[in-house]
Amino acid sequence: MTSVLRPAVSGTTTEEPPAAVKTQYRPVSTHLAIAPPVSVVIPAMNEAENLPYVFKTLPSWIHEVVLVDGNSTDGTVEVARELWPDVKVVPQRGKGKGDALISGFEACTGDIIVMVDADGSADGHEILSYVSALVSGADFAKGSRFANGGGTDDMTPIRKLGNRALCAVVNRKFGARYTDLCYGYNAFWRHCLDKIDLDCTGFEVETLMNIRVVKAGLKVQEIPSHEYLRIHGASNLRAVRDGLRVLRVILAERSNRRDLRRRPHGTVRLISTRGEVS
Repeated sequence: MTSVLRPAVSGTTTEEPPAAVKTQYRPVSTHLAIAPPVSVVIPAMNEAENLPYVFKTLPSWIHEVVLVDGNSTDGTVEVARELWPDVKVVPQRGKGKGDALISGFEACTGDIIVMVDADGSADGHEILSYVSALVSGADFAKGSRFANGGGTDDMTPIRKLGNRALCAVVNRKFGARYTDLCYGYNAFWRHCLDKIDLDCTGFEVETLMNIRVVKAGLKVQEIPSHEYLRIHGASNLRAVRDGLRVLRVILAERSNRRDLRRRPHGTVRLISTRGEVS
């Protein structure tokens, strides 16, 4: 799926391919062009003040932006349309981050789907690293704040401890090798949705995805990512409440061992934001 963008050699001519086999390539860096269209899904509820910071870092080469609006009352939709005129707005049908993401995934037309939070904590420039991992062979590119090269400005000590403990449980029980568990900056090929069958509505959706890609035997590659502070507003995340919901998901998935025994475990490698694999 990967194509290297090479300059034409002076004085040479190449035969134009037939129209039926022409492929549109999108230059994503000085040395890489890709054919797969990339959709970016942004779940948002009353994030009008943060969207300018989110949209200004999104690469111009992405295929589409899908904004899932959770009944915002602060002009979130209007701001999004002003910033990105072609944005696809999807009204959220239910409640919760998981419900919003599922609605957004259904509306995507790209072959690659990227999940980005609307609070300004994610750097859209990192999308290049995620997409590069996918076109290089990964099925699921998982952001990690604790892989070498990652970081966070937004986690309290209690949240770090909880994330580390839950991550250790998932690694032990499902044969994963994750360095981060509860992080919402991920990317994957659209076909992965058929294998992970998402069915939860809250913040725990990220943990559910991470577990099910391993159970499905998909190839996972961790991408070091830096999480910044939310710019405006307050997060709806509650460490104890949402930690217990994550634990319930882990226990529920653990209780179903049959699929896990049948399938090989997914593999995890680390890749720096510069594309260096370790």
